[in-house]
Amino acid sequence: MEIPVYNISGQVVKNITVRDDVFGVPMNDAVVHQAMVAQQANGRQGTSSTKTRSEVAGSTRKLFRQKGTGEARAGSRNSGLRPGGGVMFGPKPRDYSKALPKKMRQLAIRCMLSDKVNTGGLKVVEAIELDTPRTKEIAAILTTLEMTTSAMIATAGADAKVIMAARNLPKVKTTPANQLNVVDLLKYEKLLMTEQALEVVQKLWGSETA
Repeated sequence: MEIPVYNISGQVVKNITVRDDVFGVPMNDAVVHQAMVAQQANGRQGTSSTKTRSEVAGSTRKLFRQKGTGEARAGSRNSGLRPGGGVMFGPKPRDYSKALPKKMRQLAIRCMLSDKVNTGGLKVVEAIELDTPRTKEIAAILTTLEMTTSAMIATAGADAKVIMAARNLPKVKTTPANQLNVVDLLKYEKLLMTEQALEVVQKLWGSETA
């Protein structure tokens, strides 16, 4: 499969061949969904906690006698029915993490990269070279390449100038190519990659690494 490579002026400078096993994979909705759910679950801390009636501070003295008052029987002020009492069925610390086989994670990434190609959401540029990290410059590049809706910029490594230039744009995210993930690929409509980032992606998610 061949895709065009642009310069930052929006002109096609050449065509390059990309791997079909990375950018030509049919969509597998079930695998993509499982990868998304697993990633979001693994991002949860699971530290929420409430006190039960046995953990709140308070006397265990019976509030009033059992019979003769006309009231319902009450044995403790720590009951969840009373102000200041414990919480009934409240959250406790738990592990939300979900295991996902490595091959399924890789397949989900390939599916999303292929979908970007099929829908015209992927563009490759020769390089993004900024003399100074200015938001105006990176915004102009995205406008020229018709990627103003929501976009993710993937570079070969952490590029400090690109990160600083793009961090004030509300619908733009920058990431090293090796940290591409299903949730971000679903969230951002467009994906802009440098040529070096493309090489990293093909090396990481090519079929021989599965």
